Amino acid sequence: MKPPAFEYAAPSTLAEAVSLLASRNGNAKVISGGQSLMPMLAYRLAAPELLVDLRHLKDLAAIRIEADGVRLGAKVRWCDIENDRRLAVSHPLLAEAIKHVAHYQIRNRGTVGGSVAHADPSAEMPGVALTCDARMTIVGPAGTRVEAAADFFTGPLETSLEPDEILTEVHLPAWPAARRWAFLEFARRKGDFAMAGVALHYDLDGGGRITDAHIGAIGIADRPIRLAEVEAVLNGNQLTDKLIAMASAKARQTVDPPSDIHAPGAYRAALVATLLSRGLKKSAV
Repeated sequence: MKPPAFEYAAPSTLAEAVSLLASRNGNAKVISGGQSLMPMLAYRLAAPELLVDLRHLKDLAAIRIEADGVRLGAKVRWCDIENDRRLAVSHPLLAEAIKHVAHYQIRNRGTVGGSVAHADPSAEMPGVALTCDARMTIVGPAGTRVEAAADFFTGPLETSLEPDEILTEVHLPAWPAARRWAFLEFARRKGDFAMAGVALHYDLDGGGRITDAHIGAIGIADRPIRLAEVEAVLNGNQLTDKLIAMASAKARQTVDPPSDIHAPGAYRAALVATLLSRGLKKSAV
C-alpha cells in the first residue's frame, strides 16, 4: 500500500505552520509522530495536498508541571511521559493510562497532540483528557483559543479543530496529593485498542465521603464519555461494597455501547460495570 502523492513542508515556527495550513483551504494535514496519519494515508483514507511536519517546533515537546497542573506540549511522546518520574506524583492517572498505549515502538513515536486530535473513541489520552477536565490550547489564523475537553471531542475521529488550526498544548488541572484514582481497560491482546476502559478519580471530605467524582469511559461510544449518573451515585457517600455495587449497576444501565465484530453492545456494557467496580475497589486501597 502506498500513500497518495503530497507536498511536504517542515516549518521552523508555529506561525509559519498555521499559515501553511491556511493556504490549502482544508487540504493540508499536520504530522508529528505519524502513528495515526501514516496508516490512514497508506489506506487512502486521507489524501491531503500538503503535510506540515512539526519536527522543528521544539517548544511543543515540553512537559511542564506547575502550580495549576500539568501542561503537555502537543509533541510530547508517550515514552516522554513514561520516563518522567515527576508524573507518578503530579498526575498518577495519566502515568498509569499511558502504560496501556499500544506497543513500545509506537510509544516511542506517538504524541499527545496526535492522539487527542485524532480522537479515536477507544484511545487512552482522549479519555484521560475528558475525565480530568483538560483544556486544549489551539492556535490558528485568528489567534489562540482554549477549549474544554468536553467541547473538543465531537464524534468518532472528529474534534472542534478547524483545518487551519493546530493543537499546541493539553492542560490537566492540578492534582491533589490525597486524590483517589484508577485506570483500567480491557483489550483482546496487550497493546490493542480497548474494548472498554474506565478512568476515575475523586476526593474525600473530612467525613470520608466522596466529593467531585469524575468517571470517564472509552471504547463504548462515538467519543470518550463521562458517566454523570454514576458520579451522582457516588458523590456525598462513603465508598462501601454496597455503593460500588450501586455505581456499577448504574453504569450498566446507563451506557449504550454499539455492537461490532469484536463484541456485542451488551457485553461492553457489562465490561464497563466490571471495570468500574474493580477501579473503585482499587482506588480505595
